[in-house]
Amino acid sequence: MAGLDEYRRKRDSRRTPEPVPDADELPRGNDDVFVIQEHHARRLHWDVRLERDGVLVSYAVPKGLPPEPGTPRLAVHTEDHPLEYASFEGEIPAGEYGGGKMLIWDNGRYETLHWSPHKVEVVLHGRRARGRYVFVQQHGTESDRNWLVRRVDPAEREWASLPGFLPPMRARAGALPPTGEDGDWAYEFAWQGQRTIARAQGGRVQLFDEAGSDVTRIFPELRGMGEELGATEALLDGEIVVLDQGVPSQEGLDRRQQAGDTRQAHRLKARLPAVYLAFDVLHLDGRSCLELPYLERRKLLTGLRLAGPSWQTPEHYVGDGGSVVRAGRANGLSGVVTKRVDGPYLPGRKSPDWTVVAGVRVQEVVIGGWQAGEGNRSSSFGSLLLGVPHGDALRYVGSVGTGFDAETLRSLAGRLRRLERKRSPFHSPPSGKDRNVHWVRPEIVGEVVFRDWTKAGWLRSPRWRGLRPNREASEVELDG
Repeated sequence: MAGLDEYRRKRDSRRTPEPVPDADELPRGNDDVFVIQEHHARRLHWDVRLERDGVLVSYAVPKGLPPEPGTPRLAVHTEDHPLEYASFEGEIPAGEYGGGKMLIWDNGRYETLHWSPHKVEVVLHGRRARGRYVFVQQHGTESDRNWLVRRVDPAEREWASLPGFLPPMRARAGALPPTGEDGDWAYEFAWQGQRTIARAQGGRVQLFDEAGSDVTRIFPELRGMGEELGATEALLDGEIVVLDQGVPSQEGLDRRQQAGDTRQAHRLKARLPAVYLAFDVLHLDGRSCLELPYLERRKLLTGLRLAGPSWQTPEHYVGDGGSVVRAGRANGLSGVVTKRVDGPYLPGRKSPDWTVVAGVRVQEVVIGGWQAGEGNRSSSFGSLLLGVPHGDALRYVGSVGTGFDAETLRSLAGRLRRLERKRSPFHSPPSGKDRNVHWVRPEIVGEVVFRDWTKAGWLRSPRWRGLRPNREASEVELDG
C-alpha cells in the first residue's frame, strides 16, 4: 500500500532540503507524472519515479534506462517519495540518507499499460526518455526489491548500439605539411602516453589498451570520468599519461602499467597520477561518428566538456603547425600529430590523414640572399641564405636548398629578383657564401624544419617548409 512512512523515517527535515511533508493524507493526482533524477550519491544512479495513488513509486536504476530492447538493466525498488519530489533538485548533505547532488534528468507525462505488485508497464513521454518500458520483479533473488527494467519499443530511429571496443586509428611517421597547406590540417601535441579507448555507458567507464585488454583497474582515478559523462554513451580515443612533478613521465607510466592489483594501483596513483587525454570520439549517444570529418568529431568531443581532476580534452590547432611544434618542444614534448581536417576515422588502420612528426625543430627565417642554381635550377636558384633579425641587420643561420617544388622555385625566384640589392643584409657575409651571391632586401619570411643547431649556430639539415606571408621580418625570433 502506498505511503510515506519509510520515506519520513529515513529523513530529518532539519538536515535535508528534500521535501518532507507532515500530512498523513496523500494528495490525489492523475497518476500520469514521471520524473527521472540523476543522483550523484556514493555511486551514480538514476531514480525513476512514477506518480501512483498520491506518491511517487521509485526505482533506483544504476545504469539508467536502457536505450534499446534486449539490454535489461537492474532497477532497485526503493521507498515511495512524496509528489513534491517531482520538482526537487539540490544537494543532500553528506552523512544524510542519499547524500549527494540530485538533478532532474527528465520529466513529463506517462501512460499506464499495466500495473501490478510484480509488473509495471508504462509509456514515457519525456524530452529524453520516450517509449514503452516494463519493470518486472526478479523472483527468487535475495531481495524482493530487485527488479529489471527493459525497453519494449525499438530503439530511437537510426540508433546504433555502442560498440564494445574499436581498435584505434594509427598515424604514419612523416613530415610537416607545407605552410601553404596548413589550413587543411589540424595539429595536436604528441603526448607519448598509452593509447586508450574509453567506453562510457550508464555512468561507468571501461578503459582498453590498443589490443583491447581491459586496463580499468590499473587506473582507478579515471573511473570518475564515467560519472561526469552521466547518461551519455560514448566511445572515446585518447592517451593516458602519467605525471611526475607535473611532467609526462614514461618511467611513471611503466610503473603504473605494472601494478599487480587494485590495491597497488591505488597506492601508486597518489605519487604518479594518471590523466586521460581525450582527442577523438568514435561513437556518441547511438550514433557512429567514424564517417564524420575530423573537425566535426572534435566539435562533438568539445561539447562533452571533459574537464576533471584526471581527464581533459587537450586543444587542437588548425593551421600554423610550426608554432605548435615550437610550443610542444618548449614544454618538453617530442612532436606533433597532424590530422587532415576533413578526414574520417579508420579503426585499426594507418592512413596518410594522420601523421606523427617527431624529432624535428621549426624556425622562422628571413631570406637575405640566394645562390644561382645549376641544371634544372639554372633559371631559379640553388639555395637561399637565411637569417634572423639581430639589431639593424641579420644574423646568418644557414642556407637551404631542399623542400622546393617547381611552382615555388619559379614564383619565389621572381620575387627575389625584384628585391635584389648590392650590399649584404647580414652582419658579415658568411665564410664561403659571399661569392656568386645575389643579396636581397630582407623582407620575405619563410619557415624551415631542421634537426638541430650546429656549434656554429647554423641550422643542421634544414628543409624549406614554405612562406609565412602574414609575418613581418621584424617579428621573427631565434628559437634557441
